[in-house]
Formats: sequence, C-alpha cells, structure tokens
Amino acid sequence: MKKYTVYIILVIAGIVLGGLIVNFISGSSSNSQAGDSSSHSHIEQSKNQDMWTCSMHPQIMQPEPGDCPICGMDLIPAESSADGLLADEFKLTENAMALANIQTSIVGSGIENDNFIKLSGKIVENEEANAVQVSYFSGRIERLNVNFTGETIAKGQLLATIYSPELFAAQQELLTAASIKEAQPALYKAVRNKLKLWKLSENQINQIEASGKVKENMPIYATVSGTVTEKLVEQGDYVKQGQPLLKIANLSSVWGNFDVYENQIDLFKKGQDVTVTTNAYANKEFTGKVDFINPTLNSATRTVTLRVVLDNKEGEFKPGMFLQAIIENVSSNKEEQVTIPSSAVLWTGERSVVYVKTNPKEPIFEMKEVVLGSKIGDNYEISSGLSNGDEIVTNGTFTVDAAAQLQGKKSMMNNKGDSKTTNHADHQETDSPVFNTNERVEVSADFQKQLKVVFNDYINLKDALVQDDAKTVSIEAEKLLTHVSKMDMKLLSGEKAHKQWMTLEKEIKMYANSIAYDQDLAKQRNHFKPLSSYMANALEVFGINEKVYHQFCPMADNDRGAYWLSREEHVINPYFGDEMLKCGEVKQIIE
Repeated sequence: MKKYTVYIILVIAGIVLGGLIVNFISGSSSNSQAGDSSSHSHIEQSKNQDMWTCSMHPQIMQPEPGDCPICGMDLIPAESSADGLLADEFKLTENAMALANIQTSIVGSGIENDNFIKLSGKIVENEEANAVQVSYFSGRIERLNVNFTGETIAKGQLLATIYSPELFAAQQELLTAASIKEAQPALYKAVRNKLKLWKLSENQINQIEASGKVKENMPIYATVSGTVTEKLVEQGDYVKQGQPLLKIANLSSVWGNFDVYENQIDLFKKGQDVTVTTNAYANKEFTGKVDFINPTLNSATRTVTLRVVLDNKEGEFKPGMFLQAIIENVSSNKEEQVTIPSSAVLWTGERSVVYVKTNPKEPIFEMKEVVLGSKIGDNYEISSGLSNGDEIVTNGTFTVDAAAQLQGKKSMMNNKGDSKTTNHADHQETDSPVFNTNERVEVSADFQKQLKVVFNDYINLKDALVQDDAKTVSIEAEKLLTHVSKMDMKLLSGEKAHKQWMTLEKEIKMYANSIAYDQDLAKQRNHFKPLSSYMANALEVFGINEKVYHQFCPMADNDRGAYWLSREEHVINPYFGDEMLKCGEVKQIIE
C-alpha cells in the first residue's frame, strides 16, 4: 500500500509540476509576443515619423528634421491624414492652427455687427446757390472790373461798364419825354419802364433825368454775392442782350456727392445723419444730413448719387476736394439678416466663399459658397449659404484655403475638388492665392492698353510704399482712380466680360479711394492688400500683354500673409519698406 501511495503522490506532483512549466512557457510566449507587438508599433511609429513637414507650409516634406526652406521654422513630424472625413472636409494640425493664428467665430454670436457704412465722394458747388451774371443790353465792354477766376464779389459791386448804342438812344428818349411829361404822362411812364427792363434802377434813371445828360457808358452791378467760377467775356468784347458775362457760385454752403452702389440703396434715406472727414483737416469732423438720393442709376458705374449739404461759411471746403462719409445706424430692412466679418470672405470674381468648421472639437473645415448682400462697415450681409450658429474662419482664411488646395479639397481655386494632392511645383506655377483661376477673356487691344495704364499706376503706388512715402502713395492712388474711371466698357463684348469688369472695377475703386484718403502709411498698406488681390484677378481675366509676377510675404499683415504684383521677379516688399525689403517669394507668374 505504501508503494502505491508513493506512486500516486509522484504522479500528482508530476501533473502539478507540468502545469507550472506550461504556464511559465505560455507566459514567456505572451511576453515575447507583447514585446514583438511593441517593437512593431515602434517600427510603425518610426515609419510615420520618417517624413518631416512645416506647419506653415505643409507642401514641404523632408526625410529628416531641420528648418523649413521657406520660412525657417522648425519642421515637425508629418501626420497621416485623418480618417472618417467627408469628401470635401480636411483637417489641420493644432500646431498649424496656432502658428497661422487661425481664428473662428460663431455666426450670430461673438461677431460685432457694425451699424455704420463708409462712403467716398467729392465736394461740388451748391447748384441751388449758383448764379449767372448776364448783360441786360447789347454793347461793347469798355471796362471789365473782374480780373480773375476765384475772385470774391459782393452784391451791388461794379462789375463792368458797357457802351450801348440802344441804351444811349433810350436815354435821349427819356430826356425828351421828361420835358413833356405833363402833357404826355403815359409816354413818360413807358420810357421809364423801358429803362427798368434793362435793369436800370430808379436812382439811375432819376440821375439821368436830373442831370439832363446822356451817359455814354452804363455800369453793370452784381446781382448776387459769391465767387467767380468762370469768366465768359473779356474787356473789349461785344455782347448781346442776355449774354452771360460771369458764372458766380455762393460757396457759403456746398454739396458732398457720394457714390452708393445699387446693392446698398435700400440702406439710406433722406434725413440720415452723416459725419464727414477730409484729408485737409485730418483731426476734424463735420456733420450734415442726407438731403437727396438720385432716383436715376448711373448705368456705367452702377451707382446712384447721395447728396449731403454742408455748411461752408468758414470756407473750409473747396470744390473738387475728396471726402469720406460715415453714416451710422445703418441696417438692412431684412429681418434676422446673417452678417459675417469681411475677413471671413474670399472672393473669386464670380464666387464668394467661406470656410466652415464642421467639427466643434477638432480643426476640421469645409468650404462653403455664399451669396453676399450689402457691405455694412467691416461686415457683409449673407443672403444665402450660412445660418446663425455656423462656426466660420474669421482670421487666417488664406492659410486655410491654401491647406484645402494642397489636400486636393474644394477651395477657392477649385470648386470641384480633386482626389490628388497638388504637387508643390505645379502649385507654385498655377496657384493664385486670392482668386479663382478664371479663364482668360478675349478683349480688344485697346481695353488691354487702358488696363495697362491702371497697372502702371498700381506699380507706382507699390514703389511709393516701398519708399515709405505716404504722400506719393495718395497721389498715385488718385491717378489710378482717374484712369479706372476712364476705362471704356464699350470695348468689352459679352455679358460675362461686362459683369466681371464691373465687379472688379467697384472693388478696385473702393480700395484705391481708401488709399488716397488715408495719409497713415500702415492704413494704406492694409488697403493695398485687397487692392492687389483685385488687380491680380483683373490681369488674369483680361490680360495686358505683359508678364507679371505675383509675390507673397508670409510675415505681412500681422503674420497673416499678403500678396502684391511686380514687373520684376526680384522681390522688393511694399509692406515693410527697409525693415524687410527682400522678404517674400514669387507664388505665381501671370502670363
């Protein structure tokens, strides 16, 4: 029995020991597999980190860490694309969001809705106070007492003396009638009335009658007070009865005429308060009220004239002077109108787009086309495309659009999207940072010559910014305005070409006006950025038979980046002057 007991104990011990050995081996195998899995994970992670990119320029891909060849920033490990995104969605890294200062806002919340609008205009004479001094009888001007245009005259002032044969004869009739006035009172009265019709006063007639002598030269006195705006005759000229001698303007009040675009007409009404400023008195504001809104639309400029009557007793306003008007408490008649900052909108000439953040917890975006309404202050009204509650990009929009282009998503450049990622070399040759690559419109050589004159003014303006010369910048902006206004739309054929030019012309005028009025160099550069964008689109669409370089500086506009046009490939930065003269690169060549 003892023998069998020992055997049983040995068997049981063997079974227990075998189980321990199996568990040990299994544990070792499990640990080994875990180690292999960990190693595999490290390998995969290493593979993911084999490529390094720049947060600001994701088109840069390098096999090892270092500095970005464009901006000099440290490269970061490239991340694989996010899964689960819709066809038109794309994702940015948190680091890229921070470096590019990309900011978003909720539509209808956190966006300041300005209820004022700015207009540009000029001082003109008050037509209601204008007068024309005429000659009331025929004759020869023996003496003209007004020597120059701009001379101030007062009512009753002697303007000229005229020798008039018919007035000479009428005086003789008066003396004859006066001698027989007791016998022929009706005749006497008729002769006196005849002289009054020639604007001789009672006192003048009585003097002739009392002296008994005929005056050879008769004086002409001013019938109104004001400023001579035009001399129509010279001394020695023969004039007819009723012929104008002088144009006289009473400048104690003047008109400020402002252009209002047709999509803004419903924002204005008579009696609105207006604050007016002018470069001549930079720190002074003037007030007035909307007096008249022209019921007729100018078909060439697509604007109506809004008139403000301004008091000018101090003579501060001069006809021809540029003005800016701020009209407050402006709002659309539409209820619950969606408004967004203008910085959120990218305009292609035919389409207006914004970028919507589709996931509130992650930096995932999608392009949306919107229909713009009126521009009020620094905001646009949105007719369709957005709703209150949507989260949109309001700062760094250009950077987000560039990311969409590089990831082959719908963007300003491509409203259909592309499954292929854009090659950097191709991107540099064809990318337009602000506008859609519009198909070139065939136009006459004459129209291109006129556009080239405008482009010459733009280049002169850009060169003045390089030199930090604010005064010359304003002068060149005024020249650009003048030449844009002279462009002949009749040289364009087709509704599409007309529509494209009218839209571009409006924006070019608006920003050139702002540059002309602002004497502050920093403000001029802020306006120069959108002006450059619209000029670039104009050259892409219509052409000027010249190669133009589209250049970009990522540091301009508080690191948001800005573009400009140049005739030379060599970069000369207009946004910083001597501080960063060579900062930038060529992004596109417009052939």
